[in-house]
Amino acid sequence: MKLVFASNNKNKIKEIQSILNGSIQLLSLEDIGCHEEIPETADTIEGNAVLKANYVTEKYGYDCFADDTGLEVKALNGEPGVYSARYAGEQKNADDNMDKLLEALKNEKNRSAQFKTVIALNLDGEQHLFTGLAKGEITLEKSGTNGFGYDPIFQPEAYSETFAELASEIKNTISHRAKATEQLIDYLNARK
Repeated sequence: MKLVFASNNKNKIKEIQSILNGSIQLLSLEDIGCHEEIPETADTIEGNAVLKANYVTEKYGYDCFADDTGLEVKALNGEPGVYSARYAGEQKNADDNMDKLLEALKNEKNRSAQFKTVIALNLDGEQHLFTGLAKGEITLEKSGTNGFGYDPIFQPEAYSETFAELASEIKNTISHRAKATEQLIDYLNARK
């Protein structure tokens, strides 16, 4: 089966391909000739996933799925949430975002947080949503060079390492994106 993954984020595409393990042939936005930036104007993570999936289906006619992910920090009432990628500004710089978050939490004892990924699948005229959560806490400083985004400051529950310190084989079984993608795969397999 071929499915478009509505993303131009090379890190996300690589991570999803690794999780899918060849079960689905993944096409990127680049593969279908979509080079524009898809607007992410919803005020929820679910809403942005739906916007992106609908954009590809309506403009290009493909069955596709799109995801949106946010880091929700309890002490900050769920921020940065839907604004995670541009938390420190429109330049979408991961180091700037992490620095701003660490600064916001510098006097906080409660550092609990969760990553949330929502995948919106448009297939055969129907839409389905899949949600994955990874609970953990924000560390005091950056650690590790694997992964992307907030991975160097997020330590998942039951682990002493950050996502950026874990081997990708481990992260890709416990992450928010992995959990949402597993639900997507289970749904697609059940349709066969």
